[in-house]
Amino acid sequence: MGRYINMSPVVTIAVRAIIAAVILFMYCKWKGISLKIPGNDKKTVLIGGVFLGVHWVTYFYALQLSNVAIGMLSLFTFPAITAILEPIFFKTKVLKFHLLLGLFILIGIYFLVPDFSFQNANTKAVCFGVFSATCFSIRNIIMKSSVVKYDGSALMANQLFVVSIICAPFCLFLGNSDIINYLPATFVLALLTTVVGHTLFTYSLKYFSTTSASIISSLQPIYGVLLGVFFLQEYPEMRTIVGGGIIISTVIMESIRVYRQKNG
Repeated sequence: MGRYINMSPVVTIAVRAIIAAVILFMYCKWKGISLKIPGNDKKTVLIGGVFLGVHWVTYFYALQLSNVAIGMLSLFTFPAITAILEPIFFKTKVLKFHLLLGLFILIGIYFLVPDFSFQNANTKAVCFGVFSATCFSIRNIIMKSSVVKYDGSALMANQLFVVSIICAPFCLFLGNSDIINYLPATFVLALLTTVVGHTLFTYSLKYFSTTSASIISSLQPIYGVLLGVFFLQEYPEMRTIVGGGIIISTVIMESIRVYRQKNG
């Protein structure tokens, strides 16, 4: 959807956030879920919403600068970034295994962008993607303490309100003539990837560490690249496949580690 919707990423995210916020608001009212977040937790959720908005906008820039494969694979450096940042935030021991996964991610990026030059659109796309990944990692980490206290739908709804307020004003001067044309696609984007996808990911943080949930979710680029081939006829180059394969291998490695840890 990020490649298909040909609008400014900020405008796309504004419309996406508004639609998703309305849907989640109605869902919470229907289920009797309180949207109130008291005290210091409100500040955490608001800051998380800012990072979520920046993550979305920069990710969509990455998609528009390159293709689905490079855009998604550069974003999914966030598990390695999370593995490095999470111990800093929670003052826990850094696992050498997660640092090894980080090294694998860097090797994968090398294959995505062998010629590092800002004249290269792929380089720009990867830079936006990695920055987006960093914002997403920080958002997930700071939200970790809140997901155990509140309903995931309520947390997501509050963050969507924040994204809507920040991004909506940009619609006034970045061009909004294509909003109607892309409204059906943006609605699907809001419903499936935001209301359903992100809410379920937020719920998953109750049961996994942020790092484990992030790495396991790295299966998404496989689906994304296949959908890009099917709908957009974007066939990844061999270097992209190799780099992506290295990055996705971290999913298998982390899944095996978590399984062995839980099953003795």
